[in-house]
Formats: sequence, C-alpha cells, structure tokens
Amino acid sequence: MLYLAYQTQSALMAPVRALAGAIRAGCDPIRETAGGFTWTHLLAAWELVSRAGISHDQPAYGIDRVRIEGREVGVVEESAAATPFCTLRHFRKTDDTVQPRVLVVAPLSGHFATLLRGTIRTLLADHDVYVTDWSNARDVSPAHGPFGFDDYVAHVIRFLEVLGPGTHVLAVCQPCVQVLAAVAVMAADDHPAQPASMTLMAGPVDVRVNPTKVNELATSKPIEWFERKLIATVPWPHRGAGRKVYPGFIQLLAFISMNVGRHMKAHRDLYDHLVKGETDQAAAIKAFYDEYFAVLDLSADFYLETVRIVFQEARLAKGTLTYRGRPVDPGLIRKTALLTVEGERDDICAVGQTAAAHDLCSGLKPYLKRHHMQAGVGHYGVFNGQRWENQIYPIVRNLVLATN
Repeated sequence: MLYLAYQTQSALMAPVRALAGAIRAGCDPIRETAGGFTWTHLLAAWELVSRAGISHDQPAYGIDRVRIEGREVGVVEESAAATPFCTLRHFRKTDDTVQPRVLVVAPLSGHFATLLRGTIRTLLADHDVYVTDWSNARDVSPAHGPFGFDDYVAHVIRFLEVLGPGTHVLAVCQPCVQVLAAVAVMAADDHPAQPASMTLMAGPVDVRVNPTKVNELATSKPIEWFERKLIATVPWPHRGAGRKVYPGFIQLLAFISMNVGRHMKAHRDLYDHLVKGETDQAAAIKAFYDEYFAVLDLSADFYLETVRIVFQEARLAKGTLTYRGRPVDPGLIRKTALLTVEGERDDICAVGQTAAAHDLCSGLKPYLKRHHMQAGVGHYGVFNGQRWENQIYPIVRNLVLATN
C-alpha cells in the first residue's frame, strides 16, 4: 500500500507540474508591474512548482569527450558485461590510448550511478574507467530471483574477473564493505584477478567508530521494524511488479530530513537566482537536484541485509562476516595496495569508519597502505568537486601509477 499510495500521489501531481512547466515556458518575463511585483517572481515560482517531483529515470552521464595531455578524445559508453541487476559500463575512448583499468563501484543506496559523474569524468583523463551501473529494482522482474548482500559481493568479483589481472578498484561510500569483502575472498583463493589497488572512499567499514545519525537510526530499531515499516511491494505496471523493495523515495526523504535547512536554503537560492536572471548559478543548483531527485529502488533483501550486517552487527569489523558460508578475512590480502579516504565534515560516514580497513588488512606491508583525511569537505566532497579534483584525485592517481 505504501508504494501504491506514493505512486497515486505522484500521478495526481504530474498534471500540476506539467501545467506549471508549460506556463513557465510560454510566458515572457515582464520586469515591472504595479506594486513592484514582477513577472519574473511569478515565473520563478512556477518553475519551482514544475520541478517539485521525483524521477525514477536514470539521468544521462553526458560524458562524450575527455581532455588527455592537451587533446580532446571522444568517449563512448558501452556495456562490458551485464546481469539483470547491474551493467558493467565502460567509458571507452575512441583513440588507441592505453591506460590503467579502474573499476568504480557505485553505491546502491537510492541513487543511480550517474551521481558519480564527476568522479568518473576526473578519472577518465588518466584511466580506462568502468562503473557498476546498478539497475532500478522496480524494473527487475521477480523471475530473476532475489538480490542480497552476497550477490553484490559476487558482482564485484565477477566484474574484476571480466576486467582481468592488474585492474584497480575504487569504491564510493556504502560498497566499501562489499569491495573489501570481495578482495578478501579473492585473496583467500589466490585469484589471478585480485586488483592491484583498492581505494575505499567514505565507506562504513566500522560504524562503531564515531557513530553518525545514519548509524544511530540503523541501530535504534530491530531489523523487523525496518522490514515492517520501510519495505514495499512494487505495483503494476512496472516490470518488477510483485518484487519487495526499499523504495528510493523513502531513502531520498531520509537524506533530506538529515539536512532540511540546507535543502530549503538551496531552493530559496534557486528562486532568487531565477528572479535575478542569474542563469549560471540557477543551472548549477538545478543540475544537482535533477540528479538528487532521480531515485532507484533497492531489493529488499539487499537493503535489510546491509542494515543488519553492516550497521547493526558490524560483522566485517568484528571478524564475523561470511560470504556464501565462507569466513571473510581481510588479513589474507597481501597483493592489493590499500588507500582509504575520508572527509573531515562527513556526517554520513564519520572520520575513522573507513580508516578502520587498515587494521583489518593486517597482512599488508606498511608501504602498501595509505590513508588520507581531506580537510573541509563533507560526504559528497570526498568524490565530487574541486577538492576531489585537486587534492584527493592526485593521491588516487599516484596510487594507481605506483601499483600498475
């Protein structure tokens, strides 16, 4: 009923948003009217109304060119491998440039992998980039079966096998745990496709360290509460009708509730920029929220297992994590260099939670380990923006070069 109620409300609001958009597009601003009120105020208001909705369609990456050593090189998106739950997307360059392969493992936490557009664009200058492009669970038929924590780990292992020996892996946020588990399993098997390096960025390796509001919420209720209150059934006419999911719109509302004031201010700023004709500033805000309000649903199995395994029981940090019945021991990792990155102001994954990976990877020589704490950035600043490009990325690039 939860999903159906949301879908009904969204359908009822769609004509209102469409009308607001049509009015905005069809009216020319008139600067001054009686009382000092301007048409630009009204048109700005209509535009905000037209944007007051959530999308379930994946935005475009929009990366068709990259600059390499002073020259422009074309970029083509291709599928290197695919399952019903994920596409291994390759950003292939159109020339013969040979660069280190990097697998970017995107979070499966309510947004599409396009949220890492800036991360990918930066990496492309020096690397052959692949990304885990996760499917929206509401578009995956129940006939394809469940998708849980172990299935995520299996996808990481499979994609590293597809890319082959010498690949470098970079995990952003939530999948730091699954990537570390995958590399540990491959190390235990002495797998030839063990990655040359592993970069873990702002991920919950040990949530017992400096718990955030996200951690506290996850431990404040029993897992049965999450299943009862937050899990919904995908309604008709979606391809995944009948599949149990954690809806992306609930995750979005949870994120917004953590920083309501910040999001309200951003929309007030957008209104002011529209009124003043400050198109560049308005475009930047609109681009961010176009991405932020594009959501995907998570398989209920994966969501509930992640809450329990990562946040409630901290199994990886405690040494009790298993993968398909096998113990997971990061201490067996010997060949894969480790870099962890954290943001000083991260209120989703606090300082110390990702760095905990160094103690777990006890078998790595000290020269194969490095940690970087970036001053002055929050969660998204770790992998997007100027500090990512100018201060964090050079460290990642140097690690790849040193271990390639």
